[in-house]
Amino acid sequence: MDISEKLLQGIGVTFTILLASALFSYLMAFIAGLCRLSDNVIIRKGTGFYVEVFRGTSLIVQLFWFYYALPMLFGFNSLDNWWIGVIAIGLNYGAYLSEVVRSSILAVSKGQSEAATALNMSRFQRMRLVIFPQAVRMMLPEFGNYTIQILKGTSLVSLIGLQDILYHGESLRNVSSMEMGGLIYFVALIFYFVLALPLIFFTRKAEKIAKKGVAN
Repeated sequence: MDISEKLLQGIGVTFTILLASALFSYLMAFIAGLCRLSDNVIIRKGTGFYVEVFRGTSLIVQLFWFYYALPMLFGFNSLDNWWIGVIAIGLNYGAYLSEVVRSSILAVSKGQSEAATALNMSRFQRMRLVIFPQAVRMMLPEFGNYTIQILKGTSLVSLIGLQDILYHGESLRNVSSMEMGGLIYFVALIFYFVLALPLIFFTRKAEKIAKKGVAN
C-alpha cells in the first residue's frame, strides 16, 4: 500500500483529537486562569494544585494514568480511548494555557481598572468591558503556539491504541523493510507539518492583532 494512502487512514483521528482537545484545553484555561485570580483561597489553591500537577508531570504518564491506572485503582471500566486522549491532552495544555490567561489579565494596566471603578462599574463590568477584551488580544499568540503544541501532542495517543497518523505509520513500518522506515517517518513528518501550516498562519495573524491595541 502507498505510504500516503496508509497514513491518510489516521488523519481523521488526529484531526478530531486536535479539535476536541484544543477546545477542551481553552475551556480549562479560562476556568483555571480566572479561578487563580479568585479572592477565595480554597478555589485559588485548589486550581493551583491542578495547574502544577499537570504542568509538572509528563503527558505520556497522564495518558497511561487515565487509561490504565485509574480503572485499576478504582475498579471501573476504562473510558473509550478517544475520550481519554481528549481529556488528558485537554487537561495538560489547559494547565499551561491557564497561566497565559492569568498573566494576560494581570498585564492590563491597573490604572484602567481604577478608571472603570471611578465610573461606577461593577467588578463584572470592569472585567467584561475593560480588562478582558485587552487580555484576550494578548493571549491570542500564545493560544496559537499552544495549539500547534497540541497538534504535536496528539501523536502520543497512538500509545493507547488510537489509530492516528503515527499509529498507521508504525503499523506500516512493522511490515516494511528497514530502508522503508525512514521514508515512512519522513512522510508522517510532512503530514504533521501540513496540518500545522494553517495554525502557523493563524498564529502570525494573532500576533498582528495582539500588537494593535492594548491601552496603557
